[in-house]
Amino acid sequence: MSRSAQKVRGGIVIKRIDGDFDYIVVGAGTAGCIVANRLSADPRKRVLLLEAGGRDNWIWLHIPVGYLFAIGNPRSDWMFRTEPQPGLNGRSLAYPRGKVIGGSSAINAMISMRGQAADYDHWRQLGLTGWGWTDVAAAFRRLEDHFLGESEHHGVGGGWRIEAPRLSWDVLDAVAEAASEMGIVKIPDFNTGDNEGSSYFHVNQKRGRRWSSARGFLKPALSRSNLWLKTDVLVDRVVIEDGRAAGVAFRQDGELVEARSRGEVVLCSGSIGSVSVLHRSGVGPGGWLREAGVEVAVDRQGVGRNLQDHLQQRAIYKVSGVRTLNEIYYNLFRRGWMGVDYLLRKRGPLTMAPSQLGIFTRSDPGQERANIQFHVQPLSLDKFGEPLHRFPAITVAACNLRPTSRGSVRIGSPAPEAAPRIDPNYLATPEDRHVAADAIRVTRRLMKQPALARFSPQEHLPGPAVGDDEVSLAAAAGDIGTTIFHPVGTAKMGLPSDPYAVVDERLRVFGVDRLRVADASIMPTIVSGNTNTPTAMIAELGSRLILEDAGER
Repeated sequence: MSRSAQKVRGGIVIKRIDGDFDYIVVGAGTAGCIVANRLSADPRKRVLLLEAGGRDNWIWLHIPVGYLFAIGNPRSDWMFRTEPQPGLNGRSLAYPRGKVIGGSSAINAMISMRGQAADYDHWRQLGLTGWGWTDVAAAFRRLEDHFLGESEHHGVGGGWRIEAPRLSWDVLDAVAEAASEMGIVKIPDFNTGDNEGSSYFHVNQKRGRRWSSARGFLKPALSRSNLWLKTDVLVDRVVIEDGRAAGVAFRQDGELVEARSRGEVVLCSGSIGSVSVLHRSGVGPGGWLREAGVEVAVDRQGVGRNLQDHLQQRAIYKVSGVRTLNEIYYNLFRRGWMGVDYLLRKRGPLTMAPSQLGIFTRSDPGQERANIQFHVQPLSLDKFGEPLHRFPAITVAACNLRPTSRGSVRIGSPAPEAAPRIDPNYLATPEDRHVAADAIRVTRRLMKQPALARFSPQEHLPGPAVGDDEVSLAAAAGDIGTTIFHPVGTAKMGLPSDPYAVVDERLRVFGVDRLRVADASIMPTIVSGNTNTPTAMIAELGSRLILEDAGER
């Protein structure tokens, strides 16, 4: 691809890439890698994939436990922060997002989780044809290369490798037994439509190595002569001409470059990135855009609203008489052996996902289905990026799967390098505060079961001084609550009659022809579980919609 220079408004010189593309995909994260793979399968179609981050040529992006180094590192993380949160007693949280090919799938928890059938059937009931459980289940199966083999629920031969964890922990086995004593059954698989129960999480790994979307979908497609990947480029805006997306403008090596599309532009930069691009393109709430110094092209009130996330209460319990990662970490011999075990067998703690044991249950008997999820870890620390505690402990983190609080994402400046304003608005509703309090109660009840008595668990956080009344527990949730890194919904899918919908059921942006969004931002409501695999499904199903509308399927 060569460039030619031309003058544009205001005397700004833009370098234009010669030749038009059939598809321009913005963002090589979880969704973008899949979309680029699917759209470039036809060798007659020219596809350009733009990524603000770099290549994944860093060892800690491939060793599973490397998330401890990748999160909070500007090499691989956008290093976003939230606005101070009243519901979290004024705290501002780090808000990790992947900044590398593979996006957040290169730094996340690697947990393979679809959510619940009722989540997607709810989307269908909202009038979103083609997004019910039976529709999305077929897309999940197409993506997968699952260790359980071909079945009603799983597929093989796809790019999304899923395996069982490669180690277990006595203390986590005991937590699962304690859950069983509470009536929470052990199940073999969270991904059959009903995830209520306890089990070890299945993970996106292959033989002990992280399996990101870049490894599964992008790298196999890069040998195609019709797919171009440009890294370390920051997309400024979508070029909108005569009501349609005509291309994108991006910054590379200090220059403004423009690429033209004769087909479609597909935004795959996630709930933060895709909204920021839309805002800089003049698509969003008119008042917000004018305040940020952006000329309004399409006044669409929903762009950047409807932010949803899973807030977890990270309870920490000291234990005794059982192994946890804390004491292994501070024993030089054991740390050395961890490295040897990984090098020789690709096993041991270096293969660990951040959470190993999952529990899905109800915060109170009146819930119609599981509404809280536990991530149980054989370790403890104050926050990611800080050392493990020097005492043996486990973390038992519970999150509200279907929060009613809604937040927002908006730009504060037209400069693409400026950080967006992220306001999740955690614990803003009485319902969310009530579920948070109940989740801590369930946690305490779990840790008092007979199966754990031999480990003498002692509550470290929120701490025994915190009472069991609603006010005390809601305040404690504000003190210990933190994001579980699942932002969705900021460009939500909806009917044309919904003034806050951003895309229709075929992921087309209202008000701009030939522009789509295909990532987690289109979820109208958050799914009941980890969001990375549903994001992959959205990319898979969205790619089919694009090809169908082009008459190519």
